[in-house]
Amino acid sequence: MDDLRLRPAAEPDLAALVRLRDAAARWMLGRGVTGQWRPGELGEDHFRRVMAHGEVWLAETGGSVVGAWELWWQDEDAWGPRPPVAGYVHRLMVDRGAAAPGTGRVLLSAAEDRVAAVGRSYARLDCLAGNAPLKAYYLNAGYRVVGRKEGKPQPGGAPKSFTLMEKELGGLGEG
Repeated sequence: MDDLRLRPAAEPDLAALVRLRDAAARWMLGRGVTGQWRPGELGEDHFRRVMAHGEVWLAETGGSVVGAWELWWQDEDAWGPRPPVAGYVHRLMVDRGAAAPGTGRVLLSAAEDRVAAVGRSYARLDCLAGNAPLKAYYLNAGYRVVGRKEGKPQPGGAPKSFTLMEKELGGLGEG
């Protein structure tokens, strides 16, 4: 992964982000993970909105996009009003056909580093309450379950229930 390059996404990357998201959704569905993501659920407008209010990061290797994630600075729909002590990681995506094994963990670590770099003490995320493999993935990455959100609004779909998870990055903050 020495050639993995991380950079903020820009307007010309929108189509690649949609393709990556749809491919990740198809990969999950092919493994029996239903209810998390559906192909065609999010379009360019979604990523454009996130870039206007948060951050979208890309991972490239050999000139190709092999992963991405969103980083939000608040997430009241899932977490309610909170002091500004956390960054919220969303839509961690990896191109399973092009990315090296372990790329997802590298991207998650980069998101955590970005949260810490702006002085926030926690990385937070949520995963579909019934997605046991994804929950285990985050537990193995050092996250802990801190709650559950019932009926969280979804872009392009019906509300769903999520497990809320966080990882302390160091320093003082709210737990």
